[in-house]
Amino acid sequence: MLRFSTAGESHGKALVTTVEGLPAGLPISAEWVDRELWRRMQGYGRGARMKIESDRIEWISGVRAGETLGSPVAMLIPNRDWANWEDVMAHEPADAVGELRRRRVTRPRPGHADLAGVLKYDRLDARDILERASARETTARVAAGALAKRLLDEFGVEIGSHVTSLGGVRAAVEGSVLPVPLNQVADQSEIRVLNRSAEAEIIRRIDAAKKAGDTLGGEVEVIARGVCVGLGSHVSWDRKLDGRLAGMLMSIPAVKGVEIGMGFEAARRPGSEVHDPIERGAAGRVPSGRGGSGKVRRGPNEGEPVAADARGGFRRPTNNAGGLEGGITTGEPVVVKVGMKPISTLMSPLPTIDLQSGQPAKAVSERSDVTAVPAMGVIAEAMVALVLADAMLEKFGGDSLGEMRRNYDGYVGAMGARWAALRGEVED
Repeated sequence: MLRFSTAGESHGKALVTTVEGLPAGLPISAEWVDRELWRRMQGYGRGARMKIESDRIEWISGVRAGETLGSPVAMLIPNRDWANWEDVMAHEPADAVGELRRRRVTRPRPGHADLAGVLKYDRLDARDILERASARETTARVAAGALAKRLLDEFGVEIGSHVTSLGGVRAAVEGSVLPVPLNQVADQSEIRVLNRSAEAEIIRRIDAAKKAGDTLGGEVEVIARGVCVGLGSHVSWDRKLDGRLAGMLMSIPAVKGVEIGMGFEAARRPGSEVHDPIERGAAGRVPSGRGGSGKVRRGPNEGEPVAADARGGFRRPTNNAGGLEGGITTGEPVVVKVGMKPISTLMSPLPTIDLQSGQPAKAVSERSDVTAVPAMGVIAEAMVALVLADAMLEKFGGDSLGEMRRNYDGYVGAMGARWAALRGEVED
């Protein structure tokens, strides 16, 4: 099982990520992780915090000589703005009894965890809640997801995302074949859209929202290509991969909706327009995957590349199911859509109640983004990677990367040989 946990507050000293379950021998570098952290910080409409932070990890444990050890991997991400918040976030009690900390938050923001958290945890200062509820925590998640991406990369799985709407402007590319690799094109846009004709209008709406002290939400699509058939299971509710993906993605701050494949549109159409026909695939036509590491996966025989079809010898001309049927991957690309509400910190704040006086007031305003939808796509990629990597380890196991490869290649190769034998065909 691949498990991860994070610790740290938005304006605390640092964030910490721990990832447990990675096999030994996985090549990894700080630069690989830092590149994902950099991507998370980009996007038009981000706030002043992005000008302060320059996120980079420091290895704490689990990596030696550029490879994982099989033990828990721990990473530290310092908060560069800590010096300006050290007295506010100090761990020690105040010098004088009853002395109040600076920058107390007693005017909870509608839409944020402020009020519900204060009531649940019996606090008087909502900063005790908002510091952890802040989306700054997702920096640590992206670092964890980068390790999961690196593992998947060894098996030829590519995960990318693009913004399909922002501020009410549709930016989807209907009926088009998406570029490969997806992020290489999406990241060239400061909105991370593939439909560049929509970019100018989205920027205009972001500028207008900033002027009005408002915020904007939107949607992204995440696609994982190269995922083999058979991850997840139909046998128990908590093993269904679509449920695991939806749960992980819904845990991202401000995310309010997740669709897989056609999603809600499937509820509006007859079955003949929804379900994906099944066709025979070409036997032995898919070569061994080549990941971003530049390494070709090898079979059990010395130097022999594996030639097998990770879809089991079948294909689907459409992918309305988003690569999942019965909670199991089909071998087609895994496609999920994620909807993010507008950020709850408004520069023109909404009415609230002051927790100290009990009187009506305007909600607190601190520096904030106008929109973080482009960054949310990068976070969603990390969450999808963590779920898929966990499912890969669940299916193929192995204490080392080499053992996991042998298990994977044996499974994929056996599928191809089985269906070739049934059809009376001979694999190349």
